[in-house]
Formats: sequence, structure tokens, C-alpha cells
Amino acid sequence: MTNIILRGCNGKMGQVISELVEADENAIIVAGIDVSQNRVNKYPVYPNFASCGVLADVIIDFSSPNNLEEMLEFAIEQEIGIVLCTTGFSKEDIEKINEAAKQIPILRSANMSMGINLITKLIQESAKILSEAGFDIEIVERHHNKKVDAPSGTALALADAMNEVLDHRYEYKYDRSTERVARNKKEIGISAVRGGTIVGEHEVIFAGTDEVIEIKHTAYSKAIFAKGAIQAAKFLPGKESGLYKMSDLMNIP
Repeated sequence: MTNIILRGCNGKMGQVISELVEADENAIIVAGIDVSQNRVNKYPVYPNFASCGVLADVIIDFSSPNNLEEMLEFAIEQEIGIVLCTTGFSKEDIEKINEAAKQIPILRSANMSMGINLITKLIQESAKILSEAGFDIEIVERHHNKKVDAPSGTALALADAMNEVLDHRYEYKYDRSTERVARNKKEIGISAVRGGTIVGEHEVIFAGTDEVIEIKHTAYSKAIFAKGAIQAAKFLPGKESGLYKMSDLMNIP
């Protein structure tokens, strides 16, 4: 049985995780952390980690970058790992996460979907081959009209994954309206669409001469992200300190 502390338990994703864990025979949420106390939960909820005295095996964080240091200190003190699903961290935050990972296991992913993490590997292999053949690379991401950040953390993660295998030779282009120039061959275009109730859609386009290859992932509900987070929470306890990715869980080389 995996005992979980869920940070951000009263948010939308927190509610989905709570429902899924309740039906899971191998996991249980023993405490929640949330500044909002607007829900009745089946586990105790604390406004911060300082007031939480509950023991657990792992933390799932689906909240915000706020108060990151408090959570890291709590996890180090309790010697438990963190499944870090939050995005929008600053460079200073990333440095703190990397330092904490020297003492505890931390699995960090911009997208907890198994499908996204699989296509990440696919687009890396495709980019290595197709870039040499002169193909242009574009990413189009679509989300609901309530999403405030653009481009999405997942779109940037996909771009970073490709740029990593391309020796970081590519620049990112977010907007072409301010200049009238031909497309640079060494750029990855990233476009954001916001509308309706689109949960999440990411499309990577490799456009060559007379042919186009598209690799696309569509999320139809938030449950896929919650399922991935729960799987990661079961995976992390007992692991050595260090930084982990969803690909480690999925055994993707």
C-alpha cells in the first residue's frame, strides 16, 4: 500500500486524483495540503506542510510553484520522494529541485500522460532523422479557454526533447507577426490555440518537400494525467535519491 500526501488536493486535478485513488486497492491518500478549505475530503487537509504531522511514502504535487521550498524541506526531513507535476518553475526553483534530488527521489514531468511520454521518444527519433533531411519542425498545442500560460509546459518539453538530440542547435519561434522574413531552417515553431473546453492537444509537424509527417496526442479528460501521477507515486518509494522521469517508470530507453 502506497501512502500519499496530495498537495493541491482541492484543485481540479487534485479532485480527480482523489477519486481515482479511492478506487485503487494499492494506494491511499493519508493527507492533503491546500490553502483552500472549500471541500469536504475523506482525509485530513492542512494549509501547509508545517502543520502536517502525517507520515507517508510519497508526495504528489499538482499545485503551483508557490511554497516549493517548504515542500522540499518536509520531504527531505521525512525522507520521502515527490512526484512533481507542477509547471512554471523559475530557474531558481529548478536549482532547488536539483539540490533536493541529491537527498530524495524526485520524479518531475511537465505532463504525466503515458501517451505524451511515449511520443516524446518518437519525436526525438524522428527529429534526428528528418532534420538531416531538411524537414521543418513545428509544434501546435491546443487547450481550453481558461488556460492562462502559453505555450504549454508540455509543448516546451516536447521542443526541448527534440532540441536535446539536435545538439541544441535550434531556436524557438513563438510569433511571426512582428517580422517579414523567411523561415529559419534551425528553428522550432511553437503555436498556441485557446478555446472551448479542449483538455489538451499537442501536434508535432515535420514538414518536408512534398510530404508532411504529423505525430499527435489528444487528451480527452484530466484522468490520464491523474493516472500517470498515481503510477509514478507507486513507482517512487524505495528508489535512490535522484531525478526521475516518466520514461524511467515506462522503461523507455
